[in-house]
Amino acid sequence: MNEPAAEIQIRRMAAADLARVMEIAASLPDAPHWPQSDYERALNPEWTPRRIALAAAEQESCVQGFTVARLVPPQAELETITVAAGCQRRGMGRRLFHALAGELRSAGVRELLLEVRASNRAAQEFYRALGFVETGRRTGYYADPVEDAVLMGRKIR
Repeated sequence: MNEPAAEIQIRRMAAADLARVMEIAASLPDAPHWPQSDYERALNPEWTPRRIALAAAEQESCVQGFTVARLVPPQAELETITVAAGCQRRGMGRRLFHALAGELRSAGVRELLLEVRASNRAAQEFYRALGFVETGRRTGYYADPVEDAVLMGRKIR
């Protein structure tokens, strides 16, 4: 494990964060490579379905991690939780998740769902450590390369 992260600031993602968010996502092969317009929609409170987008920074420096969840209360889908390579395994992903869970509770969400590539064992272990359990699989869900999606879920209390 890397050194613990310095003070981590978790806040709502802002439009000013998008260039850095795109940079982090592009640098990680397992991160979703969405167009910027998808992130812009995630920031728009009028967009349906509503999304919660949070950003994490160490000591108010530039963004080093982010998360986005799509709300369909009483459920939500964790669309991404992504931490820059140099900041991984220092607690930032866990802090992002717990901040997101608080926001989801406030929004009336009681269950959080996600899908992850079957080959992404590190992410599956991370989600299990957060209390997620495997609920099923989607055969051939992902392309390039084609592989199954592992479906996971957990209650939000």
